[in-house]
Amino acid sequence: MPASAARARKPRARAARSSMPMRLPALGVFGFDRVEPVILAALVTEDPLLLIGRSGTGKTYLLNTLSEALELEHRHYNASLIAFDDLVGFPYPEQESGTVRFLETPATVWQAESVLIDEISRCKPEHQNRLFALVHERRVQGIALPRLRFRWAAMNPCSADQDGEETYTGSEALDPALADRFALFVRALDWEGLSEAERRRVADPSGEGRIAEDGGALRRQIAAWRERFLEQLETCPALIVDYATAVVGALNTAGVRVSPRRARLLARSLLAATVVADGTPEALFRLVLEASLPQATWGVTVSVEVVAAAHRLAWDTASQAPDRWIHAFLAEPRLSKKLETLLDECRDPDAGSQAVSQLLAAESRERAAAFAFAVYPAAALGRLPIGADGVNDLARVATTMLAVDAEITWQERRTLQNTRHPEFERFARAGNGLKGARGQRARQFFSWCLVEKVCPQDPGALESDLHACAQLLKKRSLA
Repeated sequence: MPASAARARKPRARAARSSMPMRLPALGVFGFDRVEPVILAALVTEDPLLLIGRSGTGKTYLLNTLSEALELEHRHYNASLIAFDDLVGFPYPEQESGTVRFLETPATVWQAESVLIDEISRCKPEHQNRLFALVHERRVQGIALPRLRFRWAAMNPCSADQDGEETYTGSEALDPALADRFALFVRALDWEGLSEAERRRVADPSGEGRIAEDGGALRRQIAAWRERFLEQLETCPALIVDYATAVVGALNTAGVRVSPRRARLLARSLLAATVVADGTPEALFRLVLEASLPQATWGVTVSVEVVAAAHRLAWDTASQAPDRWIHAFLAEPRLSKKLETLLDECRDPDAGSQAVSQLLAAESRERAAAFAFAVYPAAALGRLPIGADGVNDLARVATTMLAVDAEITWQERRTLQNTRHPEFERFARAGNGLKGARGQRARQFFSWCLVEKVCPQDPGALESDLHACAQLLKKRSLA
């Protein structure tokens, strides 16, 4: 299939688009703007992704392009033609050990980092069962595939879910158990879903055969997002857990079965999507919910009205719970984003004090000190949404830092760095070239670190976050 003809489609509706920059057009993939957060979320979670659409709508092109951009060892199998030997290689008996090993070929799955199972709905039942373990467990013949990260599949609409003149006789409904192992389902839209500009881009043959290359930008961004995702996964925000619990309950009550497993997959996808979008907009939750329902793979259409009603109930239930913002505040790894959450979401000074107290107790000593140092002046002036207890907690940390004579300490430690504090050079590099208020603030903070023998893991990053807090307060006229 020509690469230009395979580029994907963008729907006219744009309600769920975020303000984040689009990543896929830079790879020559056009038309997935609305669902791009869903696709990127699947890359972040590394949970299985299934694309559904008519022939020529760009399903295969999109997934192969992602493998190129992420620089993956990729395998592309056509499920309608696949034989088991294509996956594992040829069995070869080891006479000495009495075991059997598989002779690998460039097409076998053992070294794969990503796998695309194309035409999965045309797969023979016996092969579908073998693919089950690959999709669900990253295993073949009971043997783990430790290098395998991404499991993707694509299919035409199954025979029970087709309309119009074009039908796909061989595309059968997926086994619901297999379909339930995929986390997300993305519809690739047809020609009518494209804008005129996108139609021209799809028709333009100039990019045909070109290797997807963005200088590694997507690969680096996915790695950064995944790091944040894994950090937050240990304490998943209550908004996400509450929403997933409520919406799955509402759908099951409405007669749309959603398995307990899918509730967890939904929560993972929501968490990843909020990391990608850097926020929790309601439209994003609705978009992820719509892409999390597997019924289309076995030919069942879920009522739009039922999904909308379940979403509304779940969103209202989860978002209006008291002090829900505190969970996101504590889970956020960046101090500046914590401060932004406090300023934007806190409506009760007592809750604000509670959040600050928990932050100071939970964070490392240097991060707690940096936060207190940044926000205490505004808190002392009554410009933060926290009560007296919160101000006092910040003061206990910040005043010890303010008591340090930064200029004297800095010069003394520079003279004695080799004998008294070998970490000085790391701090000096982090503050090198900083002038004005930022430079003074950096010297004050790192002088405290020197006196207290506190060694931040990444002084430069912590100083940047400290500065971001100060800039946010200045921007809000709170400094």
